[in-house]
Parts: sequence; C-alpha cells; structure tokens
Amino acid sequence: MHLEFRHLRTIKAIHDAGGLARAADVLHITQSALSHQIKGLEDQAGVELFVRRSKPLKLSSAGMKLLRLAEHILPEIDAVEEEFRALREGRAGRLHIAIECHACFDWLFPVLEQFRRAWPEIDVDIRPGLAFNAMSALMREEVDLVISSDPEKLDGVTFNPLFDYHPTFVAAANNPLAEKPFVVAEDFADQTLITYPVDRGRIDIFTQLLMPARVEPKAHRQVELTAVILMLVASNRGVAVLPDWVLREVKYQPDYITRPVTEGGLTKRLYAATRSEDATEPYMAHFLRLARTEPVKLQRA
Repeated sequence: MHLEFRHLRTIKAIHDAGGLARAADVLHITQSALSHQIKGLEDQAGVELFVRRSKPLKLSSAGMKLLRLAEHILPEIDAVEEEFRALREGRAGRLHIAIECHACFDWLFPVLEQFRRAWPEIDVDIRPGLAFNAMSALMREEVDLVISSDPEKLDGVTFNPLFDYHPTFVAAANNPLAEKPFVVAEDFADQTLITYPVDRGRIDIFTQLLMPARVEPKAHRQVELTAVILMLVASNRGVAVLPDWVLREVKYQPDYITRPVTEGGLTKRLYAATRSEDATEPYMAHFLRLARTEPVKLQRA
C-alpha cells in the first residue's frame, strides 16, 4: 500500500467536513478528483474506508485507523514545515554562545534579554564548558558565537568587532597605590594580583603590561567570580584589573579606588566570532547590533 501525506489530509478533511463537497472545497480540488482519489486509496487498501449512503459521510473502522494515523502524523509534518519556513525567513535558528571573557556576563545577560523578546523562536544557550576550546567548538558547529578579545586568522570564521573597553586598576581605598594618579608595571611587583582562572596569555594585564615589562606580581591569585574578586580587593587582600563596565558602580564606593593602567590607559576591543556564513543571518545581525550598543550604555552609566 502506497500511502501519501495527501491521502491522510483527504481522510481528515472528509471526516471534519462530513461530506465530499465541503471537503473538496477545503482541499481546493474538485469533487470528482476527490472521489477518484478515494477510490484509488480504497483499491490499494483492499477495504472500504467510508460507510456508503451515510449522512453525514462516516468513516468505516478501517477509515478510522487512517484518521488516527493522520491525527498523529499531520501535526508533526505541519510543525516541521513551519520550522523550515521560519528558517528560510530568518525567524528561527540557534544561538549557542561560548565566552572567553568571564566578566562579559555583566553585559551579555541584558543583551540576551532584549534579544529573546525580539526572536522568541531562536534557541539561545550559553555553553560555559566550551570556554577553553571555544574556537574549535565554533568550527565544529557545537556553538554559533564566541565572545573573545583575541582575534585570530581562521578559515571560515569572522571576528565581528563589538566595542572597545578599558582594563582598569581597582584596589582598596587604603592601598598605598591609591595615592598614585595611574599605575605602571612596577607597581604590581609588591602586590597580590587577583584574576579570573584563565591562562596568562588571555589576561589583559599580563599580555599588555606585565609580560612586555617582564614584571612578576608578588603573588597571583585566581578567583572565579567577579563579586568575590571585588570582595577580596575591598579587604585589601589583593588588587585587580577589570574591564571598565564591571567597575561602573564600584568606582563610586568608598571602599575602592580605580585608576588607569599607565598614564594613557589601556584599550582592548571585544569581538563576537561567528562562522562567516552565519554573520548575515537576520537574528545574528540583530544580536551583534545589540552587543555593540548595550555594553556602551553600561560603560557610560
């Protein structure tokens, strides 16, 4: 028996409409074509699918089996068709994110909150377990976007610039370095430097200042959470260098001081790495626009 989706739609339409004429209108075919389709289906099945001379037209027990099949399968087919239509129109898709920047959660969550309202059909997720191998995960299509401050030349990957930020020194108000208008590499030689648990090659203060100057801090302590870093700094158990958006409120609190790193300050740029073919997807382009504008509002706050 060769059963097609149109056969299931026919069975359901006749059952719902209660007659051939109304079902033909629903299916946008002639009544003659519908009768011919039913006869062909019954010939294949070898049984009658309708109770003849009944008003309204009723399904036989064999027809009811096909109706139950139609009611099970057709909604799933319709859902898949709608999903494919949404993909073609750019209304649906996936945005799984890996983050190489611990402090980025401060601005990323407000961005995602706006994004989900505009694109409710996009599957959004953050994959923290892939942070240390993010670019490989992007190329393997395990994630769709990587937040990074370290652009690389990778085939098929585009590093979309988001915004510039300033790594900023923060210490307790009673730290001796509070007397200085800015800090330099040598100032860290007698300080405990608190950073996120990331390789030094991905920490701004090491790559942009300490390593070029060949200065080693007195001690290096790694802490996972921004709030804990700031708590330790306030207790004068160490100093830190954090992005300016993290310190937007801290700099006004009496327990802390913030200073530029070097007289002219440090500047870094944050990027969103995507597969090159995905960067122009409507939902991806909207996320990138939000990620360029919302963090700047936090910086200015």
